[in-house]
Amino acid sequence: MTIMIIQGPHAPARSISGEILVHLQQLARAAGRTLELCSCSGLREFVARVRAVQSHRTEFMLLDPGELAQQVNEHPESGLGEALDNLSTPYIEVHDDSDDTLVPRDCWHNTPAATIIIHRDLATSYRIGLRIALKQLQNKNEQNP
Repeated sequence: MTIMIIQGPHAPARSISGEILVHLQQLARAAGRTLELCSCSGLREFVARVRAVQSHRTEFMLLDPGELAQQVNEHPESGLGEALDNLSTPYIEVHDDSDDTLVPRDCWHNTPAATIIIHRDLATSYRIGLRIALKQLQNKNEQNP
């Protein structure tokens, strides 16, 4: 089963490196999971990727809106809230700046299992988010063998 990272655009200096991605994939593989990255260049694509997540294939999602957070917060009509509400897959938000967090609206029903913000350290945010996801999946498997 898969853990999906859906990532919005980042400035090159704030982007996740290939080395960090390989390390995250190794952590997931050691826990019997695969990790996939979907990088999105704009808000429309980001919302479409969230809508396309299928719970039979994706067990958990790490959601990193990057530079799109401000657009999402300014344009609730973008559909991200609706896409998250229809999501049956649990997710964790990961950030490297508190200004990039998504502000849930009163109408949003599906909120993240956690929001991880490590100032100026996206790689650590991802590592913590992945470890939380893996722990929750392990607990779920132990409860439902």
